[in-house]
Amino acid sequence: MNQSDFTDRASGKPVKTTQGFMAFVPDPLPPPLEIDMGLALALSKADAALSELSGLGGQLPNPHLLISPYIKREAVLSSRIEGTKASLSDLLIDELEDGRTKPTERDDIKEVRNYVAALEHGIHLLPTLPLSLRLIREIHTKLMAGVRGDKATPGEFRHSQNWIGPAGSTPMTAAFVPPPVDTMMDCLGEWEKFLHVRDAIPDLIQCAMMHVQFETIHPFLDGNGRVGRLLITFFLMERGRLSQPLLYLSAFIDTHKNDYFDLLQRVRTHGDWASWIRFFLQGVTEIATEAGQQAKELHRLREQYRAQLRDKPNALALIDELFNNPFMSIGRATKVLDKTHPTAKAAITVLEKNQILKEVTGRQWGRFYVCSSVLDALEKPFT
Repeated sequence: MNQSDFTDRASGKPVKTTQGFMAFVPDPLPPPLEIDMGLALALSKADAALSELSGLGGQLPNPHLLISPYIKREAVLSSRIEGTKASLSDLLIDELEDGRTKPTERDDIKEVRNYVAALEHGIHLLPTLPLSLRLIREIHTKLMAGVRGDKATPGEFRHSQNWIGPAGSTPMTAAFVPPPVDTMMDCLGEWEKFLHVRDAIPDLIQCAMMHVQFETIHPFLDGNGRVGRLLITFFLMERGRLSQPLLYLSAFIDTHKNDYFDLLQRVRTHGDWASWIRFFLQGVTEIATEAGQQAKELHRLREQYRAQLRDKPNALALIDELFNNPFMSIGRATKVLDKTHPTAKAAITVLEKNQILKEVTGRQWGRFYVCSSVLDALEKPFT
């Protein structure tokens, strides 16, 4: 980390560690920030888009049908930023086959499944446990259990120095070195205090600042990026800005990955909070708008299928399950319907004849089917 890169001390300062390398210690939030007309306009657009999405989540007759696939999609995209290659279809098929995945794919899918578990656990905790250091440790425990980072003390803040840089880099050569362990807990304590500040900063700007500071402190040996992205959704839900967990920025970050990392670094090196916040607000605006459109499309499909099958009760009973996971097998249908194998098979045949399901394996055994319209709606790229 080159000390000369840090030309402005508005966000913190580089310090020399006892080991001889430089590390960055952030100042407590909030930083000085002048909200000009451009930033005010970006905030207004993001607020409007977020409010519309939140309102839509509250109006849908069965929003829980959308929550599960949204969470799975976010898990795939957020994990992809960290190098995981599992697709949404991989995750859904693994779920259908009850974990009997190819060994080469199992580790990636386990990481994505852990992300789903961490997100669901956080949503469950929020009503009784506010955003806090305790909550992020709980989330990290779920996220890192039994995967590549399981040796990185899941649920515990780091006891050694970490750094951010290309493979093979060291603290002496890394692009960025977070605060040393002996100052990290003070930084985290100040960060936690900032989480509890109310009615002093616009929620979305506070959320943008909170995210950068967490990524800068980098309190875990692994999983910081994923926890940091989860915190965005948790923050907005805790503040009542989201009625349902329907907004996730990983799609926007994945599409603009270089800009994302460059802007995080510019906050540290140049104190350039305004550029980062504009980027964050743009992401909220675009993702909230597109998530709303996606939710409407999924709701439209559900109503269309229900109308088609109103006189076919067994087939109708499978429709909602296709929005939770658009892949279906006779075994899964048997469990959902709590009926015999022939009855489940007959229900799937009805769905095939109505062009809702299509068999995709070509096998005579272990067959499964997909509702392509739902899968396409879920996999449609954001931004």
